[in-house]
Amino acid sequence: MIRPFLAGAVFLFASACASAPDALTAQQEASEAATITALLQAQDAAWNKGDIEGFMNGYWPSEELRFASGGNVVRGYEATLARYKVRYPGREGMGELSTSDYEIDILSDDAAIAHGSWKVTTAEGSSDGLYTLVLRKMDGQWLIVSDTTTSSE
Repeated sequence: MIRPFLAGAVFLFASACASAPDALTAQQEASEAATITALLQAQDAAWNKGDIEGFMNGYWPSEELRFASGGNVVRGYEATLARYKVRYPGREGMGELSTSDYEIDILSDDAAIAHGSWKVTTAEGSSDGLYTLVLRKMDGQWLIVSDTTTSSE
């Protein structure tokens, strides 16, 4: 006969072992965070070349993409791209983007949250703020599925 305490311990151990394949090691988490940081830096580089479509490569090309900013929510990849083109017309209107203060939280092998700061500098001045991104790993690639960006203005 198994004592109740021992039976509980066996159950907890079995449960922990069953969920272990979903858990990432610290090294795997660091690697995934580095991949996401590289994605964000590639977006900066594309933006700074005036390549808005290249910048958008970091986003999920789906009508389910969510972008929230300025008290408004835009849904869909094409609508988000159109919003960026209106807000930042042409290379000169885009200015220079820099992102920093990256905080990447790996939630699972296919889900993460990224927090950070952004700043855009144009000939007319600069604007800055914070962002929170929800990312999913799809077909081996991290993509932004939800972007909430705030402005300090």
